This record gives sequence, structure tokens and C-alpha cells, in this order.
Amino acid sequence: MATPLSADRQLEALRAEGVKVSERPGWRSNNRNHKGPWGPTHGVMIHHTVSSGDDSSVALCYNGHSALPGPLCHGVGRNDGTIALVSAGRANHAGLGDDDVLRAVINETALPAPNEANTDGNRHFYGLEIVNLGDNKDTYTRAQYRAAVLWAAALCRAHGWSERSVIGHKEWQPGKIDPRGPIEGGGSFSMTQFRADVKAQLALEPGAEPPSEPTTPPKNDKPPAPAPVEDPMPAPTTLHESVAGGPDLPAGDWTELPAAEDTAIVRGPCTYDVGFSAVMSGTGDAGRVQLRFVHVDIETRRRSAALPVDVYVRGGGTGTQVSRRGFLPAGQYLKVEALADGAGAAVTHRTVDGLVWR
Repeated sequence: MATPLSADRQLEALRAEGVKVSERPGWRSNNRNHKGPWGPTHGVMIHHTVSSGDDSSVALCYNGHSALPGPLCHGVGRNDGTIALVSAGRANHAGLGDDDVLRAVINETALPAPNEANTDGNRHFYGLEIVNLGDNKDTYTRAQYRAAVLWAAALCRAHGWSERSVIGHKEWQPGKIDPRGPIEGGGSFSMTQFRADVKAQLALEPGAEPPSEPTTPPKNDKPPAPAPVEDPMPAPTTLHESVAGGPDLPAGDWTELPAAEDTAIVRGPCTYDVGFSAVMSGTGDAGRVQLRFVHVDIETRRRSAALPVDVYVRGGGTGTQVSRRGFLPAGQYLKVEALADGAGAAVTHRTVDGLVWR
């Protein structure tokens, strides 16, 4: 368990390790701390951006997008080997992942395969987004790869962690494939080799260069997989629905807020980033309306038991919004429910926006 590093301490640790750093204006206060806890921190997580262009990727990771507010990480690995700092607090990068994986990171033991999305990773991991399309064709520069190793080693050294506290997004959340892709000079991005290179860096004095170039990563962590595993990352489907009217919210009961053409917002299996906004009426100055996302089993209608609830105290005619990023298994769908404390509350408009990967 570790207290997150302050912005000054992060910067000090990175520079001491030899990381070339650029500071995006405002990065020290750019965070999502108002949406949940930041810390205790347990490790670092590596991603690819699914974008090209250094400046535009840094801007995207700083600001986020309509379905997922920024910041989307703590550092962005540019092609020239510079790490652009975009946040020093909680960031929208890890999403929900497997609690068994988190325990393995905490204990620095072998990682199990992720098969659940039940634990908030944004609270516990620093995140690095490396600029790369993630299509298994776009090439990471050697400078990018080396900078990522130094970034991970710097944070591990500052917290007293070993290389076992370093994971890829694909090792945390079911359905994720990042990081992946070829590396300049040969080989492909392998988390096994990446951890080995972090271990080698931690064996040196801070800022020291290895005696030779890091070992060229093997083509894969495992023997070659069938071709479908190497298919390019699926393009996200854009989700947008805007519905006027209904439903009324009986006091004390959770009420489903249907989507425009179906009772479900999205159906599994898929990974999703979804925002849901609703305009309320009749809540009064002190009325309270709660909104929550739920996963529902299509056959049994059983609802998930532990998804977060957002609580709002609102006057009449005002709106509120909840957002969620997660993995939806096959045989389940995503819904939003509302609960009003008092009688007379109603939803007058509701809007869904998001991205869905299948």
C-alpha cells in the first residue's frame, strides 16, 4: 500500500531516472479526484492510445472525449521518447478490472488471467498511454519503448516496488489488448520482456544507462497464436440516443430508465464507455434522486449487486449525469435505474452517449 506521489515528487522521480519530461500546462491539478478516491497506489499500467500524432494524442489524453472525460492517464509516451505529463491524480485509464489481478500486484506474485471487471483500477494505478494505433501494424519507436521502461522504473523505485508491480491494460481488464504492436528494430510489445527491462533498470543506479540496448522483445509472450488473436483492434461503435418524456419515479423504488428503442443500453459481450444524463422534475429543493448502472442477466433478470451509485440532491427541472466504463459479459445487458426519495419526481428527458467495442 502506498500514498500517491505528489506532482513534485513524480517529476523528481522521473527526472532522476533519466526520463525526458514535458509538462502539459495545468497537469498538476488535472484529475478526477472528485469522482472517487486516488490511492492507495499499488502499481503502474501500460496502454496504447489507439491514435496517431503526438500533440493531438497528448491533448486527447489531457481533455478526454464526450464518452470519457479526461485525464485519460498520467503520462503520454510521444514518438521522440518524451513523456508528456497530463495528470498527477486520479485518471480515467484503467477502468474496472479483476480483483484477483490487483491482489497479485499487491503481493507481487504471478498474474492470473483477468476474467472479471469488478474493481476500480483508476484508484490504484498510475497509467501511461503510449502513442500508437494499436492495430498491430503501427510501430513503437525505440525511444518510446525506452521512455516507457524508464517511466515505469521511476515510479516503482519511488514506491519501493519491483517489476512485478508493472502490468499491461490487457492483463487487468477482460477484452483489452493493449499494449501491442511491433517495436522499431524488431520484436513486438511483450509485457514479459517489458517487466524484464524494468527489472534491469531497477538494478542500476537512478539515471544510469544499461551497458547495452535492452533485449529485443520476443515476438509474443507465448507461442504464436491463431490469426484471430492478432486481428486489428475493433473500431468502436458510437452510441447516441436522446429521448423526451418519462418515466415517473415512485418514491422508494428503483425504476428502469429505458433507452430509445430497447430496454438495454448495450448488450454483452463488449467493452463500453457510456455516459447517461437525465433531466428531472418535481424533486423539490431538497429532493434526492439516485442514479445507478446495473448489469442484468438476460435470462434470470438478476442484477449486479456492487456497481457504484451516484447521489444527487436537485431542485425541479434540473439535470444530472453518470458515466461508466466497464466490460459486459455475454448474456447480460446494461441498464440505468433511478430512485427518488419522495413522490412526484419524474424524468422529462434522458440522453445516452458512448462508445462500444465488440
